[in-house]
Amino acid sequence: MTPETIEGYGVRLRPCHLADVPEMVAGCADPEIRRFMPLLPDPYDSGAARWWVTEGAPAAWAAGGAAYTIADPASDRLLGSIGLTRLSAERETYEIGYWVGAAARGRGVATAATRLLTERAFAAGAARLELLTRTENVASQRIALACGYRHEGVRRAAGADGDGVRQDLIAWVRLADDPPGPLARLLPDLPDGRLTDGVVTLRPVEPADTDALYRLHSLPEVVANRVPPVVPERAALARRCRLAASRWLAGEAADLAIVDAVTGAVVGGCALFYDEPATGQAMIGYSLLPEARGRGLATRTVRLVAGWAFGIGVARLWAGTRPDNVASQRVLERAGFRREGLLRGRLPGPDGARVDSVVYGRLATDEN
Repeated sequence: MTPETIEGYGVRLRPCHLADVPEMVAGCADPEIRRFMPLLPDPYDSGAARWWVTEGAPAAWAAGGAAYTIADPASDRLLGSIGLTRLSAERETYEIGYWVGAAARGRGVATAATRLLTERAFAAGAARLELLTRTENVASQRIALACGYRHEGVRRAAGADGDGVRQDLIAWVRLADDPPGPLARLLPDLPDGRLTDGVVTLRPVEPADTDALYRLHSLPEVVANRVPPVVPERAALARRCRLAASRWLAGEAADLAIVDAVTGAVVGGCALFYDEPATGQAMIGYSLLPEARGRGLATRTVRLVAGWAFGIGVARLWAGTRPDNVASQRVLERAGFRREGLLRGRLPGPDGARVDSVVYGRLATDEN
């Protein structure tokens, strides 16, 4: 890589200039950027920006990486910054990172710059590029998918905040011979961001749902069907809600809040787990708060999720219930599922016991 200007996809990548300092200061002082880049100097002033232009960026180039200003091709004004860090010369591996100022967000600037620099890096001989995102940085994860980077896993405590608290990072990786993207997702977004039949609405779980879901999963009858059958810690539920969007993008699970379409209140939870992508099989689970039961909302929920799942390519849905959970079995039967058998001692029960599970299934070709 050499520090020369490249253009494409509506952006310009060029070496950093001292004229970039005012926009650089404004960008790096933005709370949204600092939220995901906590190790930036604080406060980020003109001195810090000048240091980057005169020392930091040249050092990045000297170390075999790259440091570009993302500029508007028409005005040449700074929109953000993007660069490469050389991780291993022998393995020809680099990490790509970027930020985009508030005025340029929502215009595809970060995606365009990432795509452009990715192509340039591979053309220059890179074999593997890594893009590390915080677990809560959903926007950056969408950029990774759009640019052909694949979810490779979670690097535990690989990042750090300014106060020394360690943070997990998600590794998104693209190889030189991978297709350019965007990658097809196992679990696409819901149409218009929700599913509804006018009585019940399903939407992705959000951090604000923590209290409602903690109340739900603390109920004895719901705990009995959890794996393991114990009341979750509130912090664990909060983390689940916080990471729900990330897990959805990774294709692990579609975590849904069940909402009363009339009142807007959260009345339960439902999740679709893509447990066997290779065979096209997914599992569904659901539960309602006491005040929402007996109104057919669970059946409506399962029908909505099943319709969406089959529409995105799932071939088979299954669900398991405890033998004594007759209410849940009736929900599944009303939603078109068929009883398939009993799995003896499938689930862990209280005090080390094992609990049987009744299995229900529905195929995409079944009539409801």
